[in-house]
Parts: sequence; C-alpha cells; structure tokens
Amino acid sequence: MGAANLSAQPRPGIRTLGCVTIVSSQHPRRRRTTVWAGAGDALRAHSRVVDTTADLLALLPGPEDTLTWVRQGEGIVGWGEAARFEPSGPDRFRLAADWWRSFADGVDVVDEVGLPGSGLVAFVSMAFADDPGDSVLVVPEIVVGRRNGVTWITEIGGDGPSRPTVHPVRPIRTPSAINYSGGQSSAAGYRAAVAKAVHRLRSTDLAKVVLSHDIVATVPDGDGPIDARYVLTGLADRYPNCYVFSVDGLLGATPELLLRRHGDTVSARVLAGTMWPTDGVDADALANRLLGSAKNQEEHRYAVDSLLATLRPYCAELAAPHDPEILVLPNVVHLATDIRGTLTDDVSLLTLTGAAHPTAAIGGTPKDAAVALIAELEGMDRGRYTGPVGWVDSTGDGEFGIALRCGQLDGNSVRLFAGGGIVADSDPDNEVAEAAAKFVPMREALEPLREG
Repeated sequence: MGAANLSAQPRPGIRTLGCVTIVSSQHPRRRRTTVWAGAGDALRAHSRVVDTTADLLALLPGPEDTLTWVRQGEGIVGWGEAARFEPSGPDRFRLAADWWRSFADGVDVVDEVGLPGSGLVAFVSMAFADDPGDSVLVVPEIVVGRRNGVTWITEIGGDGPSRPTVHPVRPIRTPSAINYSGGQSSAAGYRAAVAKAVHRLRSTDLAKVVLSHDIVATVPDGDGPIDARYVLTGLADRYPNCYVFSVDGLLGATPELLLRRHGDTVSARVLAGTMWPTDGVDADALANRLLGSAKNQEEHRYAVDSLLATLRPYCAELAAPHDPEILVLPNVVHLATDIRGTLTDDVSLLTLTGAAHPTAAIGGTPKDAAVALIAELEGMDRGRYTGPVGWVDSTGDGEFGIALRCGQLDGNSVRLFAGGGIVADSDPDNEVAEAAAKFVPMREALEPLREG
C-alpha cells in the first residue's frame, strides 16, 4: 500500500445532522457543534491494521484539513471532518470535556488495534487566553496511525453500507519566494515589554512572566495558498525529536509534552530555561553554561513546581528528579524535567489539562498575576499559540503538547510566534535574541521557498 493508494471506507450520503449554538452567560460567544453522518446512520469508528510503511505525513492527500501529531515517524495523522466542536471563553476546557464525553458515548467504536491513538480520537487545539478563548476539537473522517511499527487506519462515519475508495495524494505546492513583515507585536515592542516586565518583577511579588511577539511570513499571490504539508514535512525532517502538529491551521513542532495520560499513568516533560548556539561555543560548553545559569534554573524550577502543584491533588504518587537534564535541539538547548504520576481517579486528559493550563512555562507565576501582566504588556492576541495541542481518545487518554515553535496559516501567509520566560534579572536584548532563535524552526521550514 503506497502513499497515493490508501484505501478507506468513507461515510456515504453525507449530510449535516446538526449545527447548534450554545451561549454562556459568562462569556456570550458562539460555540458551534457540527456532526456529519450518512442519512439515518449512527456514527461508527473502526480501527484496523494496514500494511504500509509509507511516511505518515506523505499520506495526507491535500493541504486542506490536515491533522497531525507525529514524532520520530510515529503518531497519528488525519483528514476530513466527522465532527467539530468550537468552545470559547473561560469555560472552554470544561465545555470541551463535556462535549467530548457526550459525543464519544454516542459512537460505536470497533478497535482491532488497541494501541494509543487507535479507536475514536479527536484532534484538539485550545486557546491560551480566556478572552476570546476560541478553541477547536476536530474528529476526522480518516485517521492513520503508527506505533511500535504497527500501522492502522481508523474510519469514522455512518454505519450504513460503504464502498472502498482511494485517497490520491495531490502534489505539494512549493511557492517561489517568501517575505517577512511585522505582526501585531514588533521586536522593538517586545523588547520594551520585557523591560517593563523586569521592572515590575523587581518591585512586586511576581516571580516570572512569559512574554512573546509575532512576525508574518507571506508568499506571492500567484504561489499560494501555503501548503501545510510542505511546512510539516520540513519541520519533521529538521526536528524529528519534536511533536509535529497541525490542527485547524495551527501547525508547528513543539519540544514540550504538556501532559500524556495512559490509563492511570500521567506524564509530562517540562521545558523552561534556554540558550542557543554562538560562535566558538560547542554543544558541551553550551549545556554546561545552561546548567550553571542561576537565571535559567530559577525559571525552570517555577515551571516544574507549578505543574507538580497542579497534578498533586489528582495523583496517589507523583515524582520528578531534583535536577533537570539538557534537551539539545538544532536551534536551542533547554533545561528539561520529566514528571510521572499515578492517578487516583478516572479523570480525563482534557480535565487535567484544563487544571494545568497555563503552566508557569508559558504563563508565569503566580499564575493569575502573570496572566494579567501578559494581557497588559504583550499587545497581541496569542490565539492558540502556547495553548494545549494534541489528541484525546474516547477513554480520556491522549497526548497534549504546548503549541510552541508554530504558526497560524491564513491563505498566503502564516503568523509565527516566539517568546520566553522573564524573571527579575532578565536582559531585554538577550530575550529578543532568544525569541529570534525560537523563530528558527518555522523559518527553516519556509526558507527553501526563497529564491536563490
């Protein structure tokens, strides 16, 4: 079975079953639910093993509706929409968890595979801020997954008669050039915000705040829209140890695993504290410099402690090493700490994630004061940047990363984001340089578009 000949069982006689609007008295925004199925059919999710060694990203048939969560060649990809839910506002995590539980209860799941990511799954991307908090859950029509060398396909749709079909892969568009321009928050504005944050940190009880800014990459009118598959493939080639993700136009390669739930086990990888390569400094020297940096160690400890505090009420056992290790990526090195716990109750990944967000790694500490300062100083709407992104299955298991090293696609342009944790002894010029280093993954994925 090749990339251009992956058989699937699509839903016949497509029609919209429902499109409902829910209005919250706390946050009166529209929340849309759309469910598709064949006329008179119940939804059914069927997972079965298939014989293919094709690269998962190479199976995506076109640039539309690309859904991915892939690391080191394994994970899941999907396309099409069997259902969609768009929560918003401060209750978005609860709304998402409630909708997903209700939706999953109404789907007949036949899972012949029994691996993480098989069965019924939704791809999820949640907003960073409460206002507007626009988030999305997408249940694809087709999911292809691979884990431990086993590849499967999940078909989600009506339970009526079906016919096999093929999903030919259309050629990937490669624009000829790309230009960069300022976004909602310029580098100069970011430097000024960092300087103000440092002053506030030195004069109040606030310990850490995470700030960011954006740039916009644009391709010529005749070359677009930008093909998500081009960017995703470039990220996967250069950053195989990161989670390459795509949900509703937000795509990137995050090194940070926010939370994973598998049965009664919950785990995470916390990243905070960063340095980047400079001339005359080899990898070992850079790692030693990072480990010896009091500023970076302080920033990292805040992030670890905040996640441990969040998880502790849900866990019978919870452990993290005292000292961080080094994670080396092509563009930066991070301090990293792995956390592992045993859950006391059957609490879903969406509920755990709602309790944890935002961690000190992407918000700051104390949380409420840090989030308020972000709103005051940052000067932009992050959207789903730094929000949880990943997948969840019908049992509440799944994996969420933090949407870092990413961009939001919009036709011929993509809005890129980067930032860093600010503490009392942060240097504004150094923080601008750190953000520039964190733009590198997305820029590298786009750079081959440049002429010459």
